[in-house]
Amino acid sequence: MTDQRKLYVPEYATVSFASGPLIFLDRVSGAHYNEVVEVIAPNGERRRGQILEVDRDRIVVEVFAGTRGIGLEGTSVRLVGDAARLGVGIDILGRMLDGSGNPIDEGPPVLPEAFWDINGLPINPSVRAYPDEFIQTGVSAIDALNTLVRGQKLPIFSGFGLPAGALAAQIASEAEVVGSTGEDFVVVFAAMGITRREASFFRSFLEESGRLGRTVLFMNLADDPTIERLLTPRLALTAAEYLGFHKGLHVLVILTDMTNYCEALREVATAREEVPGRRGFPGYMYTDLATLYERAGRLRGRPGSVTQLIMLSMPDDDITHPIPDLTGYITEGQIVLSRELHRRGIDPPIDVLPSLSRLMNAGIGEGKTREDHRQVADQVYAFYAQGRDLRRLVAIIGEASLSDEDRRYLKFADEFEKTFVGQGRSDRTVDESLDLAWQLLSPFPEAALKRINRDIIERFSRIASRK
Repeated sequence: MTDQRKLYVPEYATVSFASGPLIFLDRVSGAHYNEVVEVIAPNGERRRGQILEVDRDRIVVEVFAGTRGIGLEGTSVRLVGDAARLGVGIDILGRMLDGSGNPIDEGPPVLPEAFWDINGLPINPSVRAYPDEFIQTGVSAIDALNTLVRGQKLPIFSGFGLPAGALAAQIASEAEVVGSTGEDFVVVFAAMGITRREASFFRSFLEESGRLGRTVLFMNLADDPTIERLLTPRLALTAAEYLGFHKGLHVLVILTDMTNYCEALREVATAREEVPGRRGFPGYMYTDLATLYERAGRLRGRPGSVTQLIMLSMPDDDITHPIPDLTGYITEGQIVLSRELHRRGIDPPIDVLPSLSRLMNAGIGEGKTREDHRQVADQVYAFYAQGRDLRRLVAIIGEASLSDEDRRYLKFADEFEKTFVGQGRSDRTVDESLDLAWQLLSPFPEAALKRINRDIIERFSRIASRK
């Protein structure tokens, strides 16, 4: 993973303390922050690590494979003199790597074309291109109501046990940049702390869809070293930046599960005896997450892009938990999964009311999706919100007390969840999603469609009815 070119490599056997995944060394000279080191255990085993802190002649080293078997006596550390790097090349497509970037698919070693710093380089705001190109995911609740565009970072807020993984796998297999041939769209998948069953599901799903050959998988499983989870998303994003910004490909990065990443971040902060922030997480977690999420985007004058789909599990389904809360501040919206919809068999259980895509308006409309897209989405939102409110009222006074108009809104909410949101694993184009929305709106009189212009109603309602 590192490119070593130094003739002299200093080695220190001055380990004074170990805590969790960290070891502390004294009397060290010439060390640098983020420098890669090689930890040599008493039995001769070699492990990779990275310097997290330099305080005069004392350093703190994060050992990627953990500190099990490492003692204060007989352990030495060699300074490599370079930042952590990933060997990148077009041959990385179709490969499965572990959380340290080593092949685990029984294939040959990856032949690198270059070695890139896994921490990336900040993108100059003046060369960023505004994300405005529609990505069709095949999921109606996303394409029609919470649109994903090239260069966007859009998280999926899930709860433990909800099918966020299946939704991400479906998007990875069906997503395409509208207007392109689809041949230049690749997926970089990074898994942190998932089970072997989940890892096998993702690989099998992508293989069956024919996408595996254009996918790079970075797998840090639940029984792999926890500290490796801090490395996994950075390796994945480095591969994505190479494929997107250097090779000119459209790259969709799927990061799952960022909750496990943040737990690993808290573990390191605790081992360093840092003052904890909200719910024990380090105060710099916002900055740390931003260093990952802000690596998405597009560059002016370059054809490629990096789009992020971030999955995280909300502890106790609490959207105000620090992990989803901070993620929502950094990213451009969120897709929220509902446990209630999941219990009722709605698949995917996307709750469209708290869901949001802040870049939707830039990626839809005439010449991108359809002229009626924005207005139809607004009308569907309005009717569904009214139907949801009436459900709460029915629980108090009963459905018999409702007017015929109220029953129409209530029926709309039920049909919307069953047919529009609950599409199962079928794939829909954005035109099919919008036509279905028109069919759901058809029982309402034209006067009730207050969010859609009359000329739009006359043109598109007839087209949808014929289909």
